[in-house]
Amino acid sequence: MNHYLDLHLLPDPEFSSAQLMSALFAKLHRALVAQPALHIGISLPQARAGQPPADQQPGTQPYLGQHLRLHGQADALAALMALPWLSGMRDHVNPGPIAPAPANAPHRLVRRVQADSNPERLRRRLCKRHTLSEEEARQRIPNRAARHLDLPYVQLRSQSTGQHFLLFIDQGDNLPEPRPGGFNRYGLSQGGSVPWF
Repeated sequence: MNHYLDLHLLPDPEFSSAQLMSALFAKLHRALVAQPALHIGISLPQARAGQPPADQQPGTQPYLGQHLRLHGQADALAALMALPWLSGMRDHVNPGPIAPAPANAPHRLVRRVQADSNPERLRRRLCKRHTLSEEEARQRIPNRAARHLDLPYVQLRSQSTGQHFLLFIDQGDNLPEPRPGGFNRYGLSQGGSVPWF
């Protein structure tokens, strides 16, 4: 993870930055699935959880930003950019050069967080797994048990089921030292950290 490449979204009157970021993320995912030897991590330097920035309306989704940073070895980043994965997005994205990451940058874990936001689904699952009655499941999982996340997310469509889902991203706190480890096909941590700058 000693190099990086920045992808900046360009303003578009027809699409919001959240829509464009979701489309860019989906294309990156497909490229990483097609090239499993590439070890690429991501970060969203402008993303903010919770309160949106001043230029967004209150009550809108947490802010993703307009900047996707790819982390990896220089050869892995070059191999990714040699693929046609950005086709259809070239008018919406300004890719920067591959450059060395700052040597003294802190590291963070950028990982997926899954929300258990549907108590009915959790109850059905509990009934099925533990042969409980509906009332027993309702007592164990009350409506207030739903977990709502206030994290930035991208909206994606599952290639296998066709269903839309939200992929919540937590960028963690600075770590005292880098963590070795892998990354999934979304570029999210499976133990590995990325430089944060």
